[in-house]
Amino acid sequence: MTETAVDRDWWRGSVTYQVYPRSFMDSNDDGIGDLKGITDRLDYIASLGVDAIWLSPFFTSPMKDMGYDVSDYTDVDPVFGDLADFDALVARAHELGLKVIIDQVISHSSDQHPFFEESRSSRDNDKADWYVWADPRPDGTPPNNWLSIFGGSSWEWDTRRRQYYLHNFLKEQPDWNFHNPRVQDYLLDQMRFWLERGVDGFRLDTVNFYFHDKLLRDNAANPLPWAQDAVRPFEMQFCLFSKNQPENLDFLERLRALMDEFDARTTVGEVGDSHMAIRLMGEYTSGKRLHMAYSFEMLGPDFTASHFRSRIQAFFSGAPDGWPCWAFSNHDVPRHVGRWLPHAADQDDLARQAAAMLLSFEGSVCLYQGEELGQVDTELTFEELTDPDGITFWPEYKGRDGCRTPMAWDSAARNGGFSGADTTWLPVKAPQQERAASVQEDDPDSVLNFYRRMLALRKSEPDLRDGAIHFLDLPEPILGYRRGEDFICLFNLSADEVVAPLNGRVLPVLTQAADIFDDEVRLGPNGFVIARMSGD
Repeated sequence: MTETAVDRDWWRGSVTYQVYPRSFMDSNDDGIGDLKGITDRLDYIASLGVDAIWLSPFFTSPMKDMGYDVSDYTDVDPVFGDLADFDALVARAHELGLKVIIDQVISHSSDQHPFFEESRSSRDNDKADWYVWADPRPDGTPPNNWLSIFGGSSWEWDTRRRQYYLHNFLKEQPDWNFHNPRVQDYLLDQMRFWLERGVDGFRLDTVNFYFHDKLLRDNAANPLPWAQDAVRPFEMQFCLFSKNQPENLDFLERLRALMDEFDARTTVGEVGDSHMAIRLMGEYTSGKRLHMAYSFEMLGPDFTASHFRSRIQAFFSGAPDGWPCWAFSNHDVPRHVGRWLPHAADQDDLARQAAAMLLSFEGSVCLYQGEELGQVDTELTFEELTDPDGITFWPEYKGRDGCRTPMAWDSAARNGGFSGADTTWLPVKAPQQERAASVQEDDPDSVLNFYRRMLALRKSEPDLRDGAIHFLDLPEPILGYRRGEDFICLFNLSADEVVAPLNGRVLPVLTQAADIFDDEVRLGPNGFVIARMSGD
């Protein structure tokens, strides 16, 4: 394989570290993280051994949904800095050997985007059909039963046009009309702007929401058994028509053609769906579409061997030419260590086991800032919330603020070393500060240093980065698989001791709470073995 071909495929098997800019590092002590702060901490990210960083949105925005409501796709919001700060960040990242991936939120815009302001002004202006508009039913109600993820109808009445517009999220986030080719052209041009500025790829927010059913047919009820007990009414629907439309595939091919104009760039799409996420991941990464896709399949409470095995096997059997990107945490879900604590005897043991497992899966991987410290969600009061999702559905659902609180850098410093401000946009509390990076740096057994060892192992061993995964038939709670020709991985997903059989001798490489004998391995609570198969 040529060097050029290897460079173009850098994303395959890569590990990306997600940075939530508001919460990573505050360089000007206003209580909010910024681009200069990220640049100041790039050495830390590089020290982990990851391949890339993913920046959550930093574009100009009214911040109704913390930047996922974009009013200008080609500029930096002043709270984060300016374009010069972004260019400096990219330059420094590249010096350190880190690729830079940025979020692209193109399923919808802010209602303060100038094109939406024009679109809503009349039914016959130049941008009249750039967003999704529909007449009311004869009784004045919305055109169908589609629901917003953030509560209520996904249709909002506009008095100027005497029509409803579609918003799958907040009413301040109107959906683009992707059935209009001019909208596609415009959004691809916004992405070209960043490619020409040197970014190495895009994370595509809500990639399966781009197109809607032109006939505006009603969604069905969600037949899954948990749906009618859901906290959010949105989850009670089977979204047959409000997303996941077949026209999306053609657009993804247009997007891939743009990416292929540039060397060694990549895309990873977020696929959220309660029914067909794995299938869509496969469709979206087959052929000349997305390079990678990830879903929420591993971002929930399920912590069983059968669950992880079934998700990985379903992807590779359904999309042998596609490529997944797996994650256990991100900015939208409770942190995985907190989710899975009922299956653990010790928080640090669980954090190390989760790292060993995720970083030995076949596919690419996303890590979320702070997971390398073994952090759990911050407990917040209602008065401390900023997330509209949490504010709407409190107290049964507390929203996403708990996983978005600032990074804890220094256990002895104000606000955990994140900021010198009197108050920060979300608080840094004692449980997070006690697990700060400063506490873990010099402890060889810390979660942080385990992540570094595991990342170094994955990078140095081709079988752990590129080798095919072959699952072993073992009883719960043991997850076992081979990677490539040389490695075997065994995990005890419980707080009780278990015994796993061995067919041949192994040479342990990384272990936790494990006793290895000639024909079996005894694994303590959340114990694991990553070992090389012996030729003996």
